[in-house]
Amino acid sequence: MVGATAAAPQDRGAGTSQTTARTDAPVLATVTFTVNGERRTLDLDTRTSLLDAAREHLHLTGSKKGCDHGQCGACTMIVDGRRINACLTLAIMHQGAEITTIEGLGQPDQLHPMQAAFVKHDGYQCGYCTPGQICSGVAVLEEIKAGIPSHVTVDLNAAPRVTEAEIRERMSGNICRCGAYSNIVEAMTEVAGGQA
Repeated sequence: MVGATAAAPQDRGAGTSQTTARTDAPVLATVTFTVNGERRTLDLDTRTSLLDAAREHLHLTGSKKGCDHGQCGACTMIVDGRRINACLTLAIMHQGAEITTIEGLGQPDQLHPMQAAFVKHDGYQCGYCTPGQICSGVAVLEEIKAGIPSHVTVDLNAAPRVTEAEIRERMSGNICRCGAYSNIVEAMTEVAGGQA
């Protein structure tokens, strides 16, 4: 309501105590996980997302905060072998987890095959979404290899194949505002060793 002011607390009668919970003091928890092969222990506000833990506490800034609503995929990390939107999960939910960020996949002098393919096929434009695209791409190929079907898998009794339709469907949660989608498909197809 525009122009409204909060009502003053009413007297609840003599002898009644009114206590208010403090909301400004964070509740801290200790969390230990392995990030890019290194065991890390952090004391975090229990409301800290995995993305913020990586970026603000571990200074791993490759994963990007794009939308903070799980809609763009810029924050994608690989946790215990599965890709997740790190902005949507709390760090304390991953006690003991094995976490891989873009920094853990490869380095400039020794690129991961997916990173090298993105460079070769120009699978990036501005580069903002690229860390999430690459982490997701690595995990997508593992999903297909593991036989996990997608919405476009034709035969649920057969192993899924690396096709353009499979790649596009599985990567649909990773948005590239520059529109490098066909180049991303080419890069992923090369890493998979096939023709999509």
